[in-house]
Amino acid sequence: MLLDARPRTGEIARPTRLIEAMHYGALNGGKRLRPYLVLEAARLFGGDEDAALQVGCALECLHSYSLVHDDLPAMDDDDLRRGKPTVHIAYDYATAILAGDGLLTYAFDIIASPDTSLSDEARAALVLELARAAGIGGMAGGQALDLAAEREAPDEAGIVLLQSMKTGALLRFACEAGAIIAGRGHEDRARLRRFGEIIGRAFQLADDLLDVTADAATMGKATGKDAAKGKGTLVALKGQAWAEAELERLVTAAAQELAAYGAAATTLIETARFIAYRKN
Repeated sequence: MLLDARPRTGEIARPTRLIEAMHYGALNGGKRLRPYLVLEAARLFGGDEDAALQVGCALECLHSYSLVHDDLPAMDDDDLRRGKPTVHIAYDYATAILAGDGLLTYAFDIIASPDTSLSDEARAALVLELARAAGIGGMAGGQALDLAAEREAPDEAGIVLLQSMKTGALLRFACEAGAIIAGRGHEDRARLRRFGEIIGRAFQLADDLLDVTADAATMGKATGKDAAKGKGTLVALKGQAWAEAELERLVTAAAQELAAYGAAATTLIETARFIAYRKN
């Protein structure tokens, strides 16, 4: 149990309320898509599954931190996440900020820990790639662009850039991480990275489509908020029919990217289909 109250070597204590809020933010539902992708990408190459689970948990901690902070009033200002009160509603604003900080930091702790049975080279590569996917040139930078989009709606290229950073970067990392865990070379890492980029775009496009077609009860969070804030999306820009056709194209492209691996890639390809055609 990674999020228990027992201090690890080098820690002094784990405050109860902070651990509870971190636990709530990370384990209050959700698809666990990102750790699933890490595990399945590692399995594609016969990588160490225990190590993949550790890295997947680290990634889910980091993803959960982003949701906790995105829900705050200064960001997206949401009261509902996965059908439950968001962390700052269930606890308070300050605790939510600290819970996010704790989850973010803990992600790198998990990967760097000797409990993650990988070579030093693999752990260093994972730390570097996750930092870049989550930081200025990835998710955090994408959130900055998303906030700017409330003041001035971006054009199509701007929307694609924003979404590739805010949403796509962590999905890209999840897929490439499997190849890193398995000790694969540049070609396999690049192929899984491209697959991750494609499904990242499909994930966000499906999300934007659901934002205008699904209700809050189905989604477990408020819908229609992007339109209400005047944010541009590809669905708003190009229409529902285009978005549905584009999702089909992206699923085909994802399958083609992994075609070289034959039947071994079936699960990952079916995951791409799930991402594109999910209902929540």
